[in-house]
Amino acid sequence: MADPRPSHDIVIAGAGLAGALLATSLGRAGHRVRLFERRMDPRRADAESGRSINLAISVRGLHALASVGLEEAVLADAVRMPGRMVHQHGAETFTPYSRDPDRAINSVSRSGLNRMLVESAAATPGVELVFEARCVDAEFDEHARPAAIFEFPDGRRERVDGDLVVGADGAFSAVREAMRRTARFDFSQSWLAAGYKELAIPPADDASGPHGRFRLDPNALHIWPHGGSMMIALPNADGSFTGTLFWPFEGEHSFGTLDGASDAEIMAFFERHYPDAVPHMPDLLADWHANPTSALVTMRSRPWHRGRAVLLGDAAHAIVPFYGQGANASFEDCEALADAIASHPTDLDAAIAAYEDERIDNANAIADLALDQFIDMRDRAGDRRHRLAKRGSQLLGAIVPSLWTPLYDMVSFSRIPYATAVAKAERQARVLRTIATIALPAAIIAALLTFILTWS
Repeated sequence: MADPRPSHDIVIAGAGLAGALLATSLGRAGHRVRLFERRMDPRRADAESGRSINLAISVRGLHALASVGLEEAVLADAVRMPGRMVHQHGAETFTPYSRDPDRAINSVSRSGLNRMLVESAAATPGVELVFEARCVDAEFDEHARPAAIFEFPDGRRERVDGDLVVGADGAFSAVREAMRRTARFDFSQSWLAAGYKELAIPPADDASGPHGRFRLDPNALHIWPHGGSMMIALPNADGSFTGTLFWPFEGEHSFGTLDGASDAEIMAFFERHYPDAVPHMPDLLADWHANPTSALVTMRSRPWHRGRAVLLGDAAHAIVPFYGQGANASFEDCEALADAIASHPTDLDAAIAAYEDERIDNANAIADLALDQFIDMRDRAGDRRHRLAKRGSQLLGAIVPSLWTPLYDMVSFSRIPYATAVAKAERQARVLRTIATIALPAAIIAALLTFILTWS
């Protein structure tokens, strides 16, 4: 029997993680999808060097990948990270992310995952891919079909219209920029005072060490906190680690500190502040000079559409990477939009409205959490009291799971909407403060009574 649902003509600008996943989902649902990407085909071109912070894929992202049959393939190339390893004063301290040993986030290569998603989209009937086509503008007149304008390397421009245009073209989206030129479109961006630079930790030459071909424990996200600065390292399946510096641009322990520094001065700085990491980075100086220093930004917009042009992923809500939820949140966007279209097969306007209603507040919630997590990793990760507080929260979750769930568990190991998780965490904190307010005076009174009765 023929599928009674209508097939829509959908144009997607951007074949990054979100755009490629959405193309596969919509193509499998029977829609015609044309997917345009400004870069070269990742199946034959390497990802941009020095700009590929590893992804931490967790439950939300895995659920979306499972919906297109890619979860197992992605996990086959991933490395499990059940906790963080803090390097401080020559010592290593491991803190699990959850009391449940089966829970872990997964370190995944961004370029490898993007290539896999593009391959999936290319193999989906009804999906057409066009590379080296940069989106430069969009049109969404209510009296005409929405369209995206693409520019090709030879300078040629082409207007491509459809029933729906999706702007999945990243943080500096041309589709969103077109929307910004309209009235009553809210947009904000906030640049972090810190930027990032990649430094590689290659596999060990001798695989007979305690971690085999890995120079460090592979089952952890490694953090070297230094107050206002930090370095992290995430494992790769080949035994290497992707190291990333997150330093302020100016001030003490910043990128500005080493502006114009000699190689000897750069090495001396790292040996002073990251002494246990330097022996594992034989290409430190080459990476320092070759890889760019990039900025980090949080972007928010509302609404996410104009007419039948709609935003997705970083184009709608760019966030900083510190909660490891950027890709996971974008993948949830893909599921939400695909589900909304399936639920409103004959009414794309209703589908867009349902998608926005589900996602905007959650996107803002994870943006706030990601900013706070930067402070957590940079300033609090090495604090013993902070680690004890996290363990206490995990213990409460184990003792009274129906009443207490740690925020990290809700964000990384469940599909509870981000805004709901934040609200629940705030309620739990209020209850705990109330209990502490009552329990502490009671404990003091009990101690005094015990003292009096003992010595009377």
